[in-house]
Amino acid sequence: MIIFSAHDISKQYASHLALDKVCIDVREGSVFGILGPNGAGKTTLLRIINQITAPDSGDLFFMNRKLQQNDVLIMGYLPEERGLYKKMKVGEQVVYLSRLKGLSEKEALQKLKFWFEKFNIQNWWNKKVEELSKGMQQKIQFIIAVLHEPRLLIFDEPFSSLDPINTSMIKQEILALKEKGTTIIFSTHDMASVEELCDDITLINQSKNILTGKVSDIKQQFKQDIYEIKFTGSSGDFNSLIQGNYELIQLSSDTMSHTARIKVKQSISDNHLLSLLIPKIHILSYKEILPDMNDIFIKVVSN
Repeated sequence: MIIFSAHDISKQYASHLALDKVCIDVREGSVFGILGPNGAGKTTLLRIINQITAPDSGDLFFMNRKLQQNDVLIMGYLPEERGLYKKMKVGEQVVYLSRLKGLSEKEALQKLKFWFEKFNIQNWWNKKVEELSKGMQQKIQFIIAVLHEPRLLIFDEPFSSLDPINTSMIKQEILALKEKGTTIIFSTHDMASVEELCDDITLINQSKNILTGKVSDIKQQFKQDIYEIKFTGSSGDFNSLIQGNYELIQLSSDTMSHTARIKVKQSISDNHLLSLLIPKIHILSYKEILPDMNDIFIKVVSN
């Protein structure tokens, strides 16, 4: 089921067109990635979804109806720019912001106890925000975003300033929230995170959608008919067998086996290739190599 939709969203700032008829459809319980180079319009779209700013034109729908002002109470938002009061103590601030999302003080304290223990940050409670590193502040903002258990989470560059250990921790929490049914929209420049987390993406470039769909479908769309074969036997036999319909891209060897990458020049079945190889060499593994999202991103944005 589609839980959130944006239809033909446009936004202009003075002479700059930030969004030009951008559309997205977000499935309930999925992770939806908004990708694009710097200045593409990603943050503007997230701010519109969270009702920080309004579109000049277009429609927003949430849970099969037009987006309403009080829907922010069942959304969570982690902005790219830090949104914390620097002079305020962490504990005082997270309770205050939690109450703005509708939690009682008692509920907020109970939930915060769980998260502070989970992240092992109990000793941060009485620190001022300005005493924390950017990565520490990011973890606090993550907790604030998820504390009230929103239906829709909006993350703008959630891994910014995090070291690899904390990045992995936040990724695991995002996947756990998805398992519980939370819908998540996030922007990122980290294509590895897209591979790990996203079910669907839209790629925005120069203010427009230029690529949208399931990650698995997009990878199939951009595949180049490249296969990797690991085998034992004569590499010379392998080379002679693939002449004609196949192009050898790479061949490497170690003491135990050979690994070849080949490109199929025309539409030929896997069975045809395997029938050529099996009588002459022993195949250890055979798999199609799909492009990664980083390669697809560069190819599409560069065109």
